[in-house]
Amino acid sequence: MALPIAPQSDTCSDAGTEPLMPYPQATALADTLKAIADPTRVRLLDHLASVPGGTVCACHLPGQLGISQPTLSHHLKKLVAAGILTREQRGRWAHYTVVPAALEGVRAFITATEAPSDIPGAPRN
Repeated sequence: MALPIAPQSDTCSDAGTEPLMPYPQATALADTLKAIADPTRVRLLDHLASVPGGTVCACHLPGQLGISQPTLSHHLKKLVAAGILTREQRGRWAHYTVVPAALEGVRAFITATEAPSDIPGAPRN
């Protein structure tokens, strides 16, 4: 699918007056986006965020996601390392909870840069 090409102009467009995002903030945002840039992790986050009480035992997740325990552990480790999930050991099993504030930077960035109708997969009104 070809992307539309903007008409060319003989003049250079203004770069704007807004300052660039500070590098440390851009790095933190990129790290969070990298951590969730996987379909399995997106499914995990969606599932964990929708569970009443917000906490799920890891023992239930492999069957629900259709993945092996080692694969699940890999994805959960990435999400915990990024600060998106917390892990609490309860006896033999680990329980995971979404940290809502961890995704606020992503939410603010997307909200500030795109209209909802421009986001792929967003519901159309």
